[in-house]
Amino acid sequence: MKKLVLMLAAAAMAVSASAQVFESAPGQEYGLRQSKFTDNWYVGVNGGVATKLTGHRWLSDLDPNFGIRVGKNITPVFGIAAESNAYFSNKPWNSTKLAVRALNTSLLGTFNLSNLFGGYKGDPRFFEVTALYGFGWGHVFKHANAGRATNRMTSKAGVDFQFNLGKNKEWQIYVEPSVTWAFIGKAGNTHVSDTYAVGYKATREADQPVYNLNNAGLQLNAGVIYKFKNHDGRHNFSLVRFRDQAEIDGLNDQINNLKAELAKKPKEVVKEVVKETPAKEVNVSDLVFVTFAQGKSSLTKDAKAALDNIAKGKHVTITGTASPEGSKELNQRLSEARANTVAEYLKSKGVNVDKAEGKGVQGNTSNRLAVVYVK
Repeated sequence: MKKLVLMLAAAAMAVSASAQVFESAPGQEYGLRQSKFTDNWYVGVNGGVATKLTGHRWLSDLDPNFGIRVGKNITPVFGIAAESNAYFSNKPWNSTKLAVRALNTSLLGTFNLSNLFGGYKGDPRFFEVTALYGFGWGHVFKHANAGRATNRMTSKAGVDFQFNLGKNKEWQIYVEPSVTWAFIGKAGNTHVSDTYAVGYKATREADQPVYNLNNAGLQLNAGVIYKFKNHDGRHNFSLVRFRDQAEIDGLNDQINNLKAELAKKPKEVVKEVVKETPAKEVNVSDLVFVTFAQGKSSLTKDAKAALDNIAKGKHVTITGTASPEGSKELNQRLSEARANTVAEYLKSKGVNVDKAEGKGVQGNTSNRLAVVYVK
């Protein structure tokens, strides 16, 4: 059983390290933007009550508990979480004379059933259902006059009924019914003190640990979690549109055509950059255009070469833009990131940046640009 737990933990870490891109099925147009290891993490707290499944009056001797959970969503469907809960009541067992009677710490796999069967549309639903399952370590504390400390391997299975809240769906509250089993082991190795300390009946069903309702507890908890911000500024997975090479070539042609038009007469994006008096004439030679890869805000070698032509000490204003695909909020953040990236690079070269702002999408065609107006 220990080998099984180690294998599950190793598999979870391997998936976490490698499966950072969750793509659409063949024939679908959209997939997930590539994420980093630091993306899609969350932390939360939970609390509720637990009771034995068998051997006592139903819903009597409720045991309050409180816990913390830290997790990572690897894809919109699959994730991993580490959870630890403290149990405060000794009922229905003899008292250990301690405020905290026991701890249970688990490594869980989470499976978002709503996204599994309904697909992920770019933002979490208001209501979702997630199943969870995993293994853990249970510890009952020792008291000088109350038996001895006991450790048991545990297993937990449950369902989270989740509500995603907040402007960016960064908060989530959930209600979770679950069952936790304590693996007692074969009866020949179980002592009276073991049974007393753990509070479960020893099983005689098998020599190896088994899932036995007599050694299980029902738990009902409610919790709240906060999803940390990702590198793209969102708190959840982002969708990107897949493009084939023919479409990319067509977009590049559009960009070249736009540049040719701008050389004759500045368009909307240029008007957003220039905030001078009407008497001030703007020449195309005063403008530097920096292009970006789809969904990116990092400078290419060609972009840096173009910016290096701006002399030290010059004053500039910068406007970043984005292409039409993606949500309005995402495009706004991306355009701001592009403008800020250009601004930081020019500042490092001694150029005075008077203003740097993002304008989102300008027009109806692809314009993954940052326009620099050199005064």
